[in-house]
Amino acid sequence: MDSTKKRLTAAGFLITIGIVYGDIGTSPLYVMKAILAENGGIANASRELIIGAISLILWTVTLLTTVKYVLIALKATNHGEGGIFALYALVRKRAKWLVIPALVGGAALLADGTLTPAVTVTTSIEGLKGMMFGKHVLVSTQSQVLVITIAILLLLFVIQRMGTTLIGRGFGPIMILWFGFLGIIGIINVAHDWSILEAINPIWAVRILFSPMNKVGVFILGSVFLATTGAEALYSDVGHVGKANIIGSWPFVFACLTLNYLGQGVWILQHTGFQNSTADFNPFFEAVPLPFRLFAIILATFAAIIASQALITGSFTLVSEASGLKFLPKMNITYPSNEHGQIYIPAVNKMLCIATIAIVLFFRTSQHMEAAYGLAITVTMLMTTVLLTEYLGNKGFAWPWRALFLIFFGLIEVMFLISSLVKFVHGGYVTVIIAGLIGIIMYIWFFGNKVRDKREAKDFYVRLDEYTTMLTELSHDTDYPTYATNLVYMAKVKNNEFIKREILYSILDKRPKRASAYWFVTVNVTNEPYTARYAINTFGTKNVINIQLYLGFKKQASVNIYLRQIVHDLIADGTIEAQPQAYTTTPGRDVGDFSFVIVNDVVSPQTQLTGYEKWIVTARVWLQNLSSNPASWFGLEYADTVIERVPLILGAPNPSYIRRIKPTTHKA
Repeated sequence: MDSTKKRLTAAGFLITIGIVYGDIGTSPLYVMKAILAENGGIANASRELIIGAISLILWTVTLLTTVKYVLIALKATNHGEGGIFALYALVRKRAKWLVIPALVGGAALLADGTLTPAVTVTTSIEGLKGMMFGKHVLVSTQSQVLVITIAILLLLFVIQRMGTTLIGRGFGPIMILWFGFLGIIGIINVAHDWSILEAINPIWAVRILFSPMNKVGVFILGSVFLATTGAEALYSDVGHVGKANIIGSWPFVFACLTLNYLGQGVWILQHTGFQNSTADFNPFFEAVPLPFRLFAIILATFAAIIASQALITGSFTLVSEASGLKFLPKMNITYPSNEHGQIYIPAVNKMLCIATIAIVLFFRTSQHMEAAYGLAITVTMLMTTVLLTEYLGNKGFAWPWRALFLIFFGLIEVMFLISSLVKFVHGGYVTVIIAGLIGIIMYIWFFGNKVRDKREAKDFYVRLDEYTTMLTELSHDTDYPTYATNLVYMAKVKNNEFIKREILYSILDKRPKRASAYWFVTVNVTNEPYTARYAINTFGTKNVINIQLYLGFKKQASVNIYLRQIVHDLIADGTIEAQPQAYTTTPGRDVGDFSFVIVNDVVSPQTQLTGYEKWIVTARVWLQNLSSNPASWFGLEYADTVIERVPLILGAPNPSYIRRIKPTTHKA
């Protein structure tokens, strides 16, 4: 692991501020705005409401972000990686049902990743609306706001391929400036009324839930929750920066956020007669002295972009972990830096980009987006609490302590969830639909694999060494035309000897494929960036080769290039038969041609499964064939590659017989 991850360093601090805290760091842009909007605007703001609301915010962030995530969840990492799927990987052996909270929470968090960029950037750009630049108003309509927002979002998604280290170093100074600005503006306003510090007392938080000064009662929690939505992203991003840097930098971030919320509270209490009650009113910008307001808007826009970054990098990590746990199909992953935890997934980046821009165009204003914001993340937090309870069991905590943890945080999050459900009809249904679609895909892939593994025929896997004699004989059988000199199957060989029967079916049964050498290649990705090694097992033959490639995560999986070198080496030392080429443009060429075969499944009509099982396996195979491009995984886009479909037969098929009868005769 990089030294910047193992301990708190200046470089690690900078990268962490730039990557991790964007989401929670931009919450002051819209939390107080949302609380005022649901209580009739600033004209109806009372001292009890404002102090109580700020007290709720501060204690929510303290309990959920500081205690639950920074102090507890960050200890629950899987080889340095965090997030709900890494947590599930740690506890899944404790109970089979734990897959349900993992699926539900992961789908909800990925759905939330489409909304955060939309709401934060839109909120910032709306601050420009109506602002005078000299004698001109450059942004006067919401349509102009949307154009600028979409342009910024497109740029953000384009730069993702640069990697989180480079982005973090570029964004880090901006976010340090942002948090410093939040704190300074907060202090400037708090200095006008130090009595706002009463909000630190949790009694105000409890009292406001039942006070007539709060028009929405406990449902105010739906807006308060927006202050801590970045906590789950913080946990997901630990693999990018390391827990030491998050734990060390969080006190600075929390202090700046606290000061700003207190400062906004003072400004609101001193301007309760403020007449601007339009949807564009935002106490965050109003609390900034007028000479610095343009600077605040520009800085807020950059912070909003970085907030989006936190969710995007977190989404990459989640999808990568989901693929490893067989929740999602395999996807192409690139590694922009030499750190294994810092990844970029082009397909996820494209899907997030499309979904985020669609949300901006659908909701059009940040006020409408805020109605949908936070609902999905409350579900994720609740599911994380369930899994953390089991993690504490792994660590030896007795059941009373685990029960106390579950009841305490579970009740808090259930209250937030109920409060957020009010938003369902006002836009929350959008994130529920997105989360539902993601959840269905995960459910099909995971349980489709489970049904397939359970119902596989006993001879689904066979010993490769039991077929080496037959393959050697076919290799020298001149009655069959040569299919290729080197026939290569990209097929994982389990324990160096077991292979799927369908691979041998492709060689021997469909139409015997004669070749000088049969290669069965397994690609293993290592945690080191530039590993390039291989191991072989020929089973005592010169024609059947099981090869294990060990490639670093930064090495391109150009299997055809590596294989040519390997064939040359093995011919040179006599491990395999020579492959002289009579017809060639390269004098002295001693390596023959290659044909690569990738086998895809098709559910056979002979499969004997129940209605549900057959449906889920069929859907899983459909997803596999829809989403995968296996040739690109192995760098075979320009090689002679054949993708074959073979029947997948599950269960014990019932033999079907047809009875022979005598032909009928017709009298003239």
